[in-house]
Amino acid sequence: MACGMMGRMGTEGENVRVIAGRYRLQERIGRGGMGVVWRASDELLGRQVAVKEVTLDPSLSADEARLQRERTLREARAVAQLRHPHIVVVHDVVEHDERPYIVMELIDGGSLAERVARQGPVDAREAARIGIALLGALRRAHGAGVLHRDLKPANVLIETGTGRVVLTDFGIAQVAGATTLTETGSFVGSPEYTAPERMSGVRTGPESDLWSLGALLCAVLSGESPFRRDSLGGILHAVVVDEIRPPAQAEPILPVVRGLLERDPERRLDAAEAERLLREFLETGRTPRVPVPYTPTQRDVSRRALNVSPGQGPDTAVAREPAESRPARPSARGTLVAAALVAAMAGAGVSAAALLMGHGDGGVAPATTAPPHSSAGSGSPHPSAGTGGPGLSSPGSSPAPTVTVTRSPTRATTAGHTAPSGYRLVRDPSGFSLAVPEGFTRSPQGERVFYLSPGQTFRLGVKVADPDAGGPLAVMRRSAADGPSTNPGYHDGSVTETSHHGNTAALWEFSWNGFTAAEGPRHTYDLCWEEGGRMYDVWVSAPVGKVKEAKEYFDVAVDTFVPG
Repeated sequence: MACGMMGRMGTEGENVRVIAGRYRLQERIGRGGMGVVWRASDELLGRQVAVKEVTLDPSLSADEARLQRERTLREARAVAQLRHPHIVVVHDVVEHDERPYIVMELIDGGSLAERVARQGPVDAREAARIGIALLGALRRAHGAGVLHRDLKPANVLIETGTGRVVLTDFGIAQVAGATTLTETGSFVGSPEYTAPERMSGVRTGPESDLWSLGALLCAVLSGESPFRRDSLGGILHAVVVDEIRPPAQAEPILPVVRGLLERDPERRLDAAEAERLLREFLETGRTPRVPVPYTPTQRDVSRRALNVSPGQGPDTAVAREPAESRPARPSARGTLVAAALVAAMAGAGVSAAALLMGHGDGGVAPATTAPPHSSAGSGSPHPSAGTGGPGLSSPGSSPAPTVTVTRSPTRATTAGHTAPSGYRLVRDPSGFSLAVPEGFTRSPQGERVFYLSPGQTFRLGVKVADPDAGGPLAVMRRSAADGPSTNPGYHDGSVTETSHHGNTAALWEFSWNGFTAAEGPRHTYDLCWEEGGRMYDVWVSAPVGKVKEAKEYFDVAVDTFVPG
């Protein structure tokens, strides 16, 4: 079988044809949405080949059909220029009886989809091997200006005997004779493997193929795409809006999968870094480290100054405000959520503020029977380690220390760092400085310091403490082990060893159900590191539907953080 066509076809009595005077079609070996694949003999060179007969839309006018043929041939010839061991070789592109044909190498082997269907999911090492091969193919294609647009297991062939991975069906949107989503608003491709920016009709680029690879890795590891749903509408919603939950089988290479399935194409893991991480996993057998903090570039700063969201892709199905104005005023939904929490907690003797800012962003939820200033332990700087410290200041307590703020109309600078537009640099009395979004207000809670958005939808927390046994990785792992007891509905937690500005660090990322039904499901990013004999912990928690904003706030906070 060749070209990733699903469904093997035997000879069905068709008349044997010779096209372009040299390719004798012998039997059908596959059929797909874009046409029929034939086993054929190249009578000029005396070799077996695969010939794809591209289906034309019979409803097109003569001029439209001509344009479709020309576009198909042009795109197929571009693919024919690619030379890579993991890209199917295109030998020839011809036209016969006003129909385009693509002549390719004949691969002795079935598709990756067929392999998973017959033998079950692959293990992490095999998935990494396949991923490395496909990343090499994509890098070669993207370097030549060719996009795939339909990367999925059915379009990946595994050669019998050698295990060679071969990517087929490049440029399906053009080769199939259809224009891209952004040109017509129509959809071409496989929804379960299509990037959200393309699904939303915003853009299509190399990053879209990398998203598809992330979905493919999940599928071959677990048996199905993480975006599989019962209806097309459900799939679209899952891709563009729903919380993304990689399968448990992806844990050994989770940093790669999560990086590729980043909804914002500007923040998505690139091909070179993804390949490096997968090779590290194959060489060491350990989950690879990934550089956690995203460093805003001048391009990002300029984009925010122009009120343009990076990539415009992650949540285009949901109305968004510019990043710098989002935290500046409470939304109606945020106000209603806060009011509902106050009402729900009034009878239980627990303040809504305690719930909103308590340990649930990675810590122990305040018990209704405990006094508000009780401590659950000591030592760890981590918000979820159950160590707590004093609770929130009561209304009658002394005012918090004054926070020094440095501002300018577009950026602020201190200690060599620059705050992007929409942020301000603060020098906190607890002994650190960092950039926080405009409109966020300071609220100390014992050893922890919170910066909260209006309505407390977003919660940015910081804790400074003495180093703990085992360092940041051990602290995070202990916190993750306590996750189910400290964070209601804790799930999809992962701890990754990494570094931060050259210092040993660990990242903990997880989802949970929030303290109440009114608050709803939340997602937390949390980085812990040692620096200058102290341990620092910075985390951001937000509703699962606002993870794009949360990740940006988190990245800016950890990148601009300065101790002392």
